[in-house]
Amino acid sequence: MTRKIIHCDCDCFYAAIEMRDDPALVGRPVAVGGRAETRGVVATCNYEARAFGVRSAMPTGRALRMCPELVVLPPDFERYRAASRQILAIYRDYTDKVEPLSLDEAYLDVSGVDRCRGSATLMAEEIRTRIFAEVGITASAGIAPNKFLAKIASDWRKPNGQFVIRPEEVDAFVVDLPVKKLFGVGQVTAARLERLGVLTCGDLREWALADLIAKFGSFGRSLHRLCRGIDERSVLPDRPRKSLSVETTYVTDLPDLAACVAAVAPLLADFQRRFDRLDPAPAVHKAFVKIRFNDFTRTTAECVATTPDAVDWPALLATAHARQARPVRLLGVGVRFVEEAGEARGAQPGLFDEDAASPD
Repeated sequence: MTRKIIHCDCDCFYAAIEMRDDPALVGRPVAVGGRAETRGVVATCNYEARAFGVRSAMPTGRALRMCPELVVLPPDFERYRAASRQILAIYRDYTDKVEPLSLDEAYLDVSGVDRCRGSATLMAEEIRTRIFAEVGITASAGIAPNKFLAKIASDWRKPNGQFVIRPEEVDAFVVDLPVKKLFGVGQVTAARLERLGVLTCGDLREWALADLIAKFGSFGRSLHRLCRGIDERSVLPDRPRKSLSVETTYVTDLPDLAACVAAVAPLLADFQRRFDRLDPAPAVHKAFVKIRFNDFTRTTAECVATTPDAVDWPALLATAHARQARPVRLLGVGVRFVEEAGEARGAQPGLFDEDAASPD
């Protein structure tokens, strides 16, 4: 049976909640995030702000230079979580197969569901109408035979829209799709593909599976499948936690490795407190240290580990820092759990082990 997958994603969720609760913000450029003076970043922003070039993960100071009228609000996660619970309850009215990806985003497998005469398109329309009526914000949706295409489709008619990719339309839709849209293809891989003359999925289809594996390792298999619109991943209602990490952006750059070693101690204490609260704690596969330097390049060093206690964190930090040996604006530490190790076979091998500092 052909699957019917819906990907629902609320539009600029945090900012939408702020505008819902303060109508005076409607029509003004709004961002939710950290303060510029503490080197905060934008968590999300509304479409009025995006018209000025403001984007998520952008430093707040830069966002304010691009849009001096930008209203920057601190996040209020209690309100966001309350809205999220309402939204998830709506999703679960239609199917038990709901896989949340974040507070405002989820996959729904509605294959075999009789509601709305079995039409996934009508179900998505009804869900979006209910979110607006019951939560007071808008959502966009994508409907497709698999998760990969449903997620792409949900972005096709944003904001407050939806897009359907029917099974018979998959091949024609995917052939012209830019490779940077493929799951797992980031800026570095996209640039590498472009240097090879690969811009679209149609270009990628000209490569044999063996050649893709030779060039990209096991990730070549994913590229070979995705450029043909093939994604057999199931919607997982009990999606396991993949990792746990903490990070901090410093008001003043850490000038050298010694300063980083001193700064990582409270980070590790915070991380250990969070790890100890996991019940049960998943089996650890790897530990990592993440660094963002003062020129905004970043690098991550990782090692195989079975517990956080067994990790030589200073050595891992030194490995990452040596790649640039310059002042540091952000440090992070964390672990990846065993569940992710299986999925990582579909990602780029050695992505973090061999990571030279790369730009955001």
